[in-house]
Amino acid sequence: MFIGRDQELKKLNQMYASGKLEVAIIYGRRRVGKTTLITEFCKGKKTVFFAAQENNTVQNLESFSNAIAEVDTNSSAHMTFRSFGDAFTRLAEIASSERLIVVIDEYPYLAGAEKGISSLLQNYLDHQFKATKLFLILCGSSMSFMEKQVLGYQSPLYGRRTAQFKILPFQYLETGKWFPNYSFEEKALMYGITGGIPLYLEQFSPTLSIRENLLQHLFNKNALLFEEPSNLFKQELREPSTYNAIITAIASGRTRLSEIATTVGMESGLCSKYLSNLITLGIIKRETPVTESGGKRSIYLIDDQFFRFWFTFVPKNMSSILSGRIEDNYAAAIEPRLSDYMGLTFEKMCRDYILYYADDLPILLGEIGQWWGGHPQTHKQAQIDLVVSAADENACIVGSCKYRNAPVDADELALLKDYAAAMRHFEKYYYYIFSKSGFTAALKAQDADVRLLTLKELYGA
Repeated sequence: MFIGRDQELKKLNQMYASGKLEVAIIYGRRRVGKTTLITEFCKGKKTVFFAAQENNTVQNLESFSNAIAEVDTNSSAHMTFRSFGDAFTRLAEIASSERLIVVIDEYPYLAGAEKGISSLLQNYLDHQFKATKLFLILCGSSMSFMEKQVLGYQSPLYGRRTAQFKILPFQYLETGKWFPNYSFEEKALMYGITGGIPLYLEQFSPTLSIRENLLQHLFNKNALLFEEPSNLFKQELREPSTYNAIITAIASGRTRLSEIATTVGMESGLCSKYLSNLITLGIIKRETPVTESGGKRSIYLIDDQFFRFWFTFVPKNMSSILSGRIEDNYAAAIEPRLSDYMGLTFEKMCRDYILYYADDLPILLGEIGQWWGGHPQTHKQAQIDLVVSAADENACIVGSCKYRNAPVDADELALLKDYAAAMRHFEKYYYYIFSKSGFTAALKAQDADVRLLTLKELYGA
């Protein structure tokens, strides 16, 4: 089942229709659906699809030769090329008279085996490929490699691309399409569990309840998702146990650099390097109050919803999962904690609603984030879930996001106004309150001062 990626497909098809040399760079973290997108785009089009391996040059060249042979009608070319240069020359000959897509998937593996491949490609793009109808796609999961060694200024390929696509997880609205018969609350929870990662979504059945899905496909020692964090760490990182300890520390509430470093027992400077790698992978994020330009009050949060869910529920229930008793414990150990867990997920959904889906905003979008700081009157810590600054005026949206089982009352608006005044950064405020369970009559009576939105509105219903 192919869902979403409409904008990416539209752009790729526009490029294909140009008939001229095109170079698309497609990258994103593992499991995000890059290859699925490429496969969907290539349907019905003449394509050489080569998936590079963590192998030597000889083996990769043989695989590349085989991929070319599958579409080459010249029987004399059905052999292993002597070099990648010879292979590229043959591709230039084919693409001189017809549209040809050439996909090199996991390009970082090929670049690791064949050190000069980027310089060789640069030469062909500047000369032999220039007047052809070739559509070259370079795809990779190593975010740092693709951004520095392919897209970066010092890369031989710099300036040769005609488009780049950073493939991100699905937003909550797209995630909900995988479960058409679920309620809005159930769709939101599935977003909180999977983070919109296609591979994770594919593990869950839309015909099963969330409880049944979790027991079968995550809280099960034989399930793919049970081992997913460990497997991903082993694939991407050299010291998986250290990264595991860092994420465990953040999941337990240690969000400042000094707290994380102390918890895992390392010096702050070294810990910062590990955190940077996790940020590159999209697993954690660094957040600073939206009104500040420096990073003195920055905190680190788990940005990947699936990792946050896994580290919230699996370690504390490891014994019952391994012993097969988690089904008996689910009602007491899992279910009551889901609403609290969803608080941060709901904040992200509200933020993404403002970013991507709201069409009647009172301001032009500037920065978006959260704010926290000392209250000048009470001297206690104040926090605002959502702050959106205006791009063209000294105004902002301030929002409260409440994932509760009870309606939100008017006191929440009073508190939001108080905290907005404590922020002391903007002249004009627009108030938004998001609620899972609706609003009291007292709060609705003040709707001239505040925009009230439920899950139903977030899902466009």
